Amino acid sequence: MNLKKSYKLSIIGLNRFYLVGICLLFISPIACVGKHTKESKVVDIAKQPNILFILTDDHASKAISAYGGGLNETPNIDRLANEGIRFDRCFVNNSICGPSRAAILTGKFSHINGLTDNGIKFDNTQVTFPKLLQQAGYSTAVVGKWHLGSQPSGFDYWNVLPGQGDYYNPEFIEMGDTTVVKGYVTDVITDISLKWLKKRDANKPFCLLYHHKAPHRNWMPAPRHLNLYDSINFPVPESLFDDYKNRGTAARTQEMEIDRHMYPIWDFKLATLAEMDAYIASNRYKNKNDNGLDSKSKNMLEANDKSADLAKFLRVYEKMTVEQRKAWHKAYDPKTKAYREANLNEKERLEWKYQRYVKDYLRSVAAVDENIGKMIKHLEETGELDNTIIVYTSDQGFYLGEHGWFDKRFMYEQSYGTPLIIRYPKKIKKETVSKALAMNIDLSPTLLDLAGIEIPEDIQGASLTPILENNGTVNSNWRKATYYHYYEYPSWHSVKRHYGIRTERYKLIHFYNDVDEWELYDLENDSQELDNIYHQPENKALIDALKDQLKELQIEYKDLDPTEQKIKFFQK
Repeated sequence: MNLKKSYKLSIIGLNRFYLVGICLLFISPIACVGKHTKESKVVDIAKQPNILFILTDDHASKAISAYGGGLNETPNIDRLANEGIRFDRCFVNNSICGPSRAAILTGKFSHINGLTDNGIKFDNTQVTFPKLLQQAGYSTAVVGKWHLGSQPSGFDYWNVLPGQGDYYNPEFIEMGDTTVVKGYVTDVITDISLKWLKKRDANKPFCLLYHHKAPHRNWMPAPRHLNLYDSINFPVPESLFDDYKNRGTAARTQEMEIDRHMYPIWDFKLATLAEMDAYIASNRYKNKNDNGLDSKSKNMLEANDKSADLAKFLRVYEKMTVEQRKAWHKAYDPKTKAYREANLNEKERLEWKYQRYVKDYLRSVAAVDENIGKMIKHLEETGELDNTIIVYTSDQGFYLGEHGWFDKRFMYEQSYGTPLIIRYPKKIKKETVSKALAMNIDLSPTLLDLAGIEIPEDIQGASLTPILENNGTVNSNWRKATYYHYYEYPSWHSVKRHYGIRTERYKLIHFYNDVDEWELYDLENDSQELDNIYHQPENKALIDALKDQLKELQIEYKDLDPTEQKIKFFQK
């Protein structure tokens, strides 16, 4: 991937894209940083490190205090960063839950591992890093959110949420058997994980995928956090009132605006005890499928109908115990009453919605941080902490009001970027920060590398180990750009299909399928990505060079048909 300049200089007159494609057929994967040759390794499994892989859902980097977002405090996640490395520029292959998780497991892009959108089941016969660790003698487990459609494989033990899972008294599927576990989901995931750790074979190293639901929509906080941040008004993002001027069709036609596309009851919790009791008594729109709504209710919900909104919330509300409901309404009902009596104008209403949304989001994060503290404490008490590679990351970033949005999907920084923190004192110095262009596909080869296990040649990611061992710095062979491809359209939130490239300074995006539009951003001078400079004549040479680089990455990653006409897509 780093030989492209030599190609262009060595042969003149041939089409550069064709040349790169032919050359790549004959270049050994050793050209990719961190990949191994076929030379076998002798591994003393008893001396290998443990792995605790912490994955949250939709956790924006700015909602981690170690990243300096200024919103909340996350002391336990911060501890991992302070005692390890924080990557400030880690990006995902495809900013949506299932495809990102599949990329993490396989080290491959969506068009290679087959999971392009959330409507496709993951092919669990594929090689994944947990399978390779298991084959090498590791005890392996996954607990919490799985969200890949198929049954987990490559694990000695698995206990996962069905689908998205629920915040209160959730169902779990333990090795094929479904049970309901009383409690708050983040706490329950930790309790199950600790139970497994305490009962595992202590003669083997472990790899535990510790996967949280939070802070995924609809952001239902734990009872102990229902009033957290009540006395705070968070500063609104600069672009909360974005009008999408000088952006393309995709930004203007999405359906992920806080003001227009969030649901009053499901998202903002605007239903009092009296209203919920009355609705339950009416016996309307009873649950008829795993989404809690029949087709009629779904259609009405898309139009923000109150009855369908109530029906959606009722499914999770009915899971609560009487005590949990009392605590819920004690916290929310006074706030709801105050909001209704305030008679807010349009601007004030959006600001109120932003505050309600971001506070519930951050309250959900608070429980995650607390529970990570419990896991760290257990590893300390058992003497395993410094022999355990601890990874903290999310399946993607998330919009916390930037551009007036929630959700993810776009290649813009807030959702393209994801937090990545790794603690392993045997290889990583404290308080290391890296600006390397990292990706979620790098996690699989990195963990295999650190465990002393050969990295399969078909993995598309690169091991981050050289960066970990070199105080966060990169050598000249490291990637100069990241590649992205989003597929799930037409579908929820109506974000158009697109692919693109991000370099140190620039981002080039192509929206396609039912449009043909390009966007170019200078991240150095426009960090908010508000000014699309693609159509400025003076940028023609820059655009041509970026398109060349984009094409070369598509050849390298084998995304040779980026308009993917043959792929079947999820539909509403």
